[in-house]
Amino acid sequence: MKQLSIKPELHAFDTCKAFAEEFKLGKGDLILTNEYIYAPYFGQLGLECDVLYQEKYGIGEPSNHMAEMICGDMKGEYKRIFAIGGGTIIDICKVLALKNPVPVIDLYDNKDAIEKDKELILVPTTCGTGSEVTNVAVFSLIERNTKMGLAVDQMYADKAVLIPELLMGLPMKVFATSSIDALVHAMESVLSPKASVYTQLFGYKAIEMILNGYKVIAKEGPEARKPLLKDFLIASNYAGISFGNAGCAAVHAMAYPLGGVYHVAHGESNYCMLIGVFNKYMEKDPNGKIADLNKCLAGILGCDIAVVYEELEKLLNTILQCKKLHEYGMTEAEIESFADSVVANQQRLLSNNYVFLTRDEIRDIYAALY
Repeated sequence: MKQLSIKPELHAFDTCKAFAEEFKLGKGDLILTNEYIYAPYFGQLGLECDVLYQEKYGIGEPSNHMAEMICGDMKGEYKRIFAIGGGTIIDICKVLALKNPVPVIDLYDNKDAIEKDKELILVPTTCGTGSEVTNVAVFSLIERNTKMGLAVDQMYADKAVLIPELLMGLPMKVFATSSIDALVHAMESVLSPKASVYTQLFGYKAIEMILNGYKVIAKEGPEARKPLLKDFLIASNYAGISFGNAGCAAVHAMAYPLGGVYHVAHGESNYCMLIGVFNKYMEKDPNGKIADLNKCLAGILGCDIAVVYEELEKLLNTILQCKKLHEYGMTEAEIESFADSVVANQQRLLSNNYVFLTRDEIRDIYAALY
């Protein structure tokens, strides 16, 4: 069994200027980013590369339509593609670096062989996706009214770059949803059947760093996150290494229909499912790998193991208040249709579940969270 793989080279810089100079950003390069990121951090550097702003093609989670519009505006041949942004930009660039990126839905349907023909450099500006070190791209497939993940080695970055300076303007809500996403990555991956002692090393360290950071923020207030942003960026990267090898599972699988239909931010939709899925895991088998996770969580939270998920939810609610599913517009009838969608479309993720969940058990989780 494979124990650990870290595909991209990892680079770190204190400033965007140092990054641009060492990577010699210039002609023949394409940057996909947001204008509110590019203008303050790169706008004064006089770079000669082409720049496209993702927000001009739509807002929210990446969709096949968004990627196809961006692809249509790419001029000429590029040697390197730089993604400087959050999960939306990173996932889009993983597709744009391919030889035949559109139609995107054909990639998910495995219609043709997937080839990569551009160097890909990923620079995260949030502390959540960990996508800079994974081969996964998650898109809303508009015609199918859901989200799906595609995982192929051709979508690994050639280089991943961590620059804490880029997180300084992150609003509290975005910080919350992205860092909770990283926590979910870590928690799901340490329980995965594909987990090894090496992936768990990264996953458990990410859990420790994120929850200890949350304890500081809960005590001192939202501004206390600012000195901790470097730690959260590294924790997200650790979680990415963990789930990039071991995989995510039912929390992500069940979050995708909610995000796809009601456009809930990825980290927030994961948070909606987290406690419900883990309570079901505990109901089915409290004595396996989850017992080790519970011991870890109880130690960090300073509580008894018997109430660990109650205390975890209390802490997370100080960072972002969890909502019931109906508060997003989900209807009671969708409990059944969402369960069917998960079983039909998310087997890639469900195969990583801590314990097997039947279709009816998935439905029951939705019902409990409704």
